[in-house]
Amino acid sequence: MADNDTAGRIAPYHNPAGGWGALKYVALNLVRERVGRNSIGTLLAQNQPDGFDCPGCAWPDRVHTSTFEFCENGVKAVAAEATSKRVRPEFFARHTVTELMAQSDYELEQHGRLTDPMVYDRATDKYVPIAWDDAFALIARHVNALEDPDRAAFYTSGRASNEAAFLYQLFARMVGTNNFPDCSNMCHEATSRGLPGTVGIGKGTVTLDDFDEADAILIFGQNPATNHPRMMGLLRECAKRGAAIVSINPLKERGLERFQDPQSPAEMLTNASTPISSMFVRPRLSGDLALIKAVAKRVLELDDDAHAAGNARVLDMAFIDAHTTGFDAFTADLRAEDWGMLLEESGVPRADIERLARLYASADRVIACWGMGLTQHRQSVAAVQMLSNLMMMRGQIGRPGAGLCPVRGHSNVQGDRTVGIEERPTQAFLDRLGQVFDFSPPRHHGLDVVATIRGMVDGRVNVFIGLGGNFAAATPDTPLTWAGLRQCALTVQVSTKLNRSHLVHGRDALILPTLGRTEIDLQDGVAQGVTVEDSMSMVHISYGINRPASPNLLSEIAIVARMAHATLGSGKVDWLARAANYALIRDDIEKVFDDFYDYNARVAKPGGFHLRVASRERAWATPSARAQFVVNAIDRDTAIHRARAIHGERLLTMMTTRSHDQYNTTVYGLDDRYRGVFGMRRVVFIHRDDLAMLGLKAGDKVDITSVWDDGVERRADGFLLVEYDIPRGCVGAYYPETNPLVPLDSVAVGAGTPTSKSIPVLLHPASRASAAGMSAAGNV
Repeated sequence: MADNDTAGRIAPYHNPAGGWGALKYVALNLVRERVGRNSIGTLLAQNQPDGFDCPGCAWPDRVHTSTFEFCENGVKAVAAEATSKRVRPEFFARHTVTELMAQSDYELEQHGRLTDPMVYDRATDKYVPIAWDDAFALIARHVNALEDPDRAAFYTSGRASNEAAFLYQLFARMVGTNNFPDCSNMCHEATSRGLPGTVGIGKGTVTLDDFDEADAILIFGQNPATNHPRMMGLLRECAKRGAAIVSINPLKERGLERFQDPQSPAEMLTNASTPISSMFVRPRLSGDLALIKAVAKRVLELDDDAHAAGNARVLDMAFIDAHTTGFDAFTADLRAEDWGMLLEESGVPRADIERLARLYASADRVIACWGMGLTQHRQSVAAVQMLSNLMMMRGQIGRPGAGLCPVRGHSNVQGDRTVGIEERPTQAFLDRLGQVFDFSPPRHHGLDVVATIRGMVDGRVNVFIGLGGNFAAATPDTPLTWAGLRQCALTVQVSTKLNRSHLVHGRDALILPTLGRTEIDLQDGVAQGVTVEDSMSMVHISYGINRPASPNLLSEIAIVARMAHATLGSGKVDWLARAANYALIRDDIEKVFDDFYDYNARVAKPGGFHLRVASRERAWATPSARAQFVVNAIDRDTAIHRARAIHGERLLTMMTTRSHDQYNTTVYGLDDRYRGVFGMRRVVFIHRDDLAMLGLKAGDKVDITSVWDDGVERRADGFLLVEYDIPRGCVGAYYPETNPLVPLDSVAVGAGTPTSKSIPVLLHPASRASAAGMSAAGNV
């Protein structure tokens, strides 16, 4: 049911982001989730020293002590955990898996919190209760029966704590595998793989304090009002003091136009708002690399002009000479690049590139932020490296008010990687892990998400364990992914709420319900805290305050520890002792990672502590011990180029995106108010001239097929066309509904990330069945 009076309508939204609209939707979500008065106080403990870290995004807190340090979508995440609705064994007794498959992802989410461990019964096509010990024994039987440990895959969601993730990777490596598909593989993997080749570490170089000094902030492929709403307050402060903010995104997102701060009485009482971006640059989908390279080329030309005229250099030659290598090859490549090609590939007018280059060249301190709009393309690693090159040209890394700022998604996606969730671990890490725990870790690289799906389809992976997340909905090439999961001998999902991955399962399947971050975690009568690392490498401890949704829930740490104990015994590691006292796990992490020295003592201080990022200090952990300029050519023979050569202008490039009532695959509601969509999700945003070219009009329904070299028909049917301000040749739609269109083999070079922001597609007038609301994708 829609959260408005008229379901299924398109209506332009003229208000600013945030403001009264945000407060309205906060109230709607609290009502929808039936959050009682006693739980409203939970919001006051969000992001507080004696409370819990928001289970939503990874944006850091200003002081970690401020009142009301939460946002609309953070409230949605907390309300989803604090809901009074329950999915008890009686629910599963009333519904077969086949019946539940007919429900949408939104409907599944709305049933509420899982309360008891369940096992799939093939005879009845239902989940039935199972005792915790029996569930762990079933996992142990399957894992120990594997003739090769690499036939198991251990998936991790970005909501898992440092403690749970560390214990999980230790368990899997003691089993004998590095198969760690995780949510990083589908979002910021290009950052994790690209930055080590330029600055030596796959993390950002800034803290929140740097934003106070920045003269310019470049925001690439990010929609913070929806995906990181707490960032909006900081951007508002920056805009009000005169910093230039540039939005570089195919879509002109409302939050980067203007923002009304719900925590500003003056703006709320006068219905005023603050303009955020002073410039909008609109590349076509997959045009980011060409755009950034064009800006770098123009900055180089500006430096040439200044140098020839005897004026101050635009480039920071002192930084370049003292701290970098590869500059001559990089500039030679820039000089040789053709302007016509750069303009064509980027889709950005020369005048916009000129304005952006001059703004960048004139600002003393620049921060470059980016999200998945930059990382989910074929050349996303090259784009991240080119952005790093651009910033190095003017010494904008490793000094106050300037630097690189990849903005991660889920609250601990960065922390999970830091503590060992990595399918390509370094030998130094494996050496240290083996020394601390007296075993020989596997040395070969493991499987990422896409390789895991291939492995399941090919029969090489037949045990899948998911520590959180919703693998079946989050992944590309949906029918193929589902076929792989269904071929597994065992699938295990550790979850708080019902989702698609419980219904697309192996021959044996377990649902293991876990505590949420908002809930009190008592072990032997002592409240336990868990730690997370945010996008700026700050590590905080988090304590839940709500009574658990069910007395039969276990924490993620307890689930991992008891799986490990049942499978491996406790001869080398006392798993159960660690499940009873999380401080012991933090002691373990400290022994393996030097940067976590005095972990328990430092994390106990209000605000936690900052993990060292060497490049912030201009120390470069690269082979040359210098920051490295990297040359990357622009690929002009991609699937999009080849498809366009065949289909001409009818070939469109699609990006998948979230609605405002959504966080990753969790759908909280059916509205996307900033884009003017209410009560529906199967929509396609398209330019008016592309509608005319196709002989279609807004309000028509279409079926979508993607174009790929393998000849496989991939389709998603029954989408409403919405005329929208998006670059010509580009269309947008929500995931997971459009994930069936993303070919499994369409991944970022060097990162393996699905190219969900650049899918070549064709639109067709809807068939009679899909026009009536049916979907060949099966209600994904």
